[in-house]
Amino acid sequence: RVDNQWRKLEAGMVLTVEPGLYVRPGDDVPRRWWNTGIRIEDDVWVSKNGPRVLSDDAPKRPDDIERLMNSDA
Repeated sequence: RVDNQWRKLEAGMVLTVEPGLYVRPGDDVPRRWWNTGIRIEDDVWVSKNGPRVLSDDAPKRPDDIERLMNSDA
């Protein structure tokens, strides 16, 4: 928002998309998941030809993330 007005996305803008899941304690939730969460962030560049996800190559699947966490990289 600029001057309290919404504006349209324009070529050259970059934004972040951050969906998240956060687990609160509850009777219907196994205790091991209480107070945990995950957020997968993508950075998106708005070009003249449409959006381009700059973080497209970042691992997002659980197996890929675990493999990266356990590597020497």
